[in-house]
Amino acid sequence: MKQLRLGVLAAIFVIAGALSWAGARLWNSYGTLPGVPLAAPVVLAVIAVVLCATALSLRGRLKAQRDRRPGAKGVEPLMAARAVVFGQASALVAALVAGMYGGVGVFLLADGLEVPARRDQAYYAAGSVLAGLGVIAAALFLERVLRLPDDEDGATARA
Repeated sequence: MKQLRLGVLAAIFVIAGALSWAGARLWNSYGTLPGVPLAAPVVLAVIAVVLCATALSLRGRLKAQRDRRPGAKGVEPLMAARAVVFGQASALVAALVAGMYGGVGVFLLADGLEVPARRDQAYYAAGSVLAGLGVIAAALFLERVLRLPDDEDGATARA
């Protein structure tokens, strides 16, 4: 498996943000603006917590297995591979969603926050961006926990 690249995630974030900002400007010219749901940052935060809990659990199990503790429960390779795929997919989607809501948030900040409803939307957008960054950080941590030692060729293998 290939490792996540921060450059790809950053490019997704920036492109989604620019398109979302342009879309928000266009939509606003028709007199309305799409809303940022309160559930967006909440769902992203829950995904970040699940990824982080998975990484911590697997890290403890791998450490117990390495230390050869009696009764240590090992990590099945297929489960580790699934966890890495879940983390990578979550990070890619989080970069897209955070970029999208970041673009809307930038538009809202530039347009002004005098209207309380738009101010709330800006807060939800900022929360979504922060929670999206949390998902990316948790996914990278999970990927680091499940990294296999270098093989003979010097190439890093993946679980």
